[in-house]
Amino acid sequence: MQFKLPSKISIHGIALEVQHIAESTHRSTPVLVFLHEGLGSVSMWRDWPTQLCKRLGCQGLVYSRQGYGQSDAVPHVRGPSGEANGQRHGRLLPDYMHRAALEVLPALLQALDIERPVLLGHSDGGTIALIHASRFEVAGCMVMAPHVVVEDMSVKAITAARDAYQNGPLRQRLEPHHANVDCAFWQWNEVWLSDSFRAFDIRPELNGISAPLLAIQGESDPYGTMAQIDDIARAVPHAQRLKLPDCGHSPHRDQPEAVIQAAQDFMRAL
Repeated sequence: MQFKLPSKISIHGIALEVQHIAESTHRSTPVLVFLHEGLGSVSMWRDWPTQLCKRLGCQGLVYSRQGYGQSDAVPHVRGPSGEANGQRHGRLLPDYMHRAALEVLPALLQALDIERPVLLGHSDGGTIALIHASRFEVAGCMVMAPHVVVEDMSVKAITAARDAYQNGPLRQRLEPHHANVDCAFWQWNEVWLSDSFRAFDIRPELNGISAPLLAIQGESDPYGTMAQIDDIARAVPHAQRLKLPDCGHSPHRDQPEAVIQAAQDFMRAL
């Protein structure tokens, strides 16, 4: 499939930043769709999606969710949650990843005429990939450091991130990657630290995944333990697991060659 993209595309009235990676013109090659982490964006991936698509010989789609990168911001992101004219405003609700997976992503794929993609999600993006794959047909699903349940260590790490944003260098590091850096940070941080989000648990939904699945977790990830991908494997018996030593929350940055090799093996098996 060959498609051309503008720098932004309107989905449900929200302008989303998109990037097309054209490494293949073979119609039989699935499109690799990159789903970023809770503080990520198109530019936060840097050149890794391009390098991966080049090694795999496939096309890629990278986009920033609402409130991230150059996509439209969430109005009044720290105010009370509400909805007007079909669009949400204020603080995110605990179902924000379900909405991204079941409403926004299907509409984006349909708008771009992408059928049966391979999803590659990191952190929140991994969770979104799992939720989408449990309900929609995909050619494959690769997830890095996904969250299927909220662990105490996740809350501790996200609390530390709040301190680093308010009192340390985190805001300065994130600012070049987001048109509205405060929107990007607070929409993620405040929902994760809300009391209502502690009950977030997608494990019952995982048995709906029939597509090939690869789950990757770093052994030194401060945001989650191996229980995350072990729970995935219990619910999806055909899932492959890759546990990486000397690796934190971003396997594609900490162990890039190991992740690329695993992705090559996974795609070859498809």
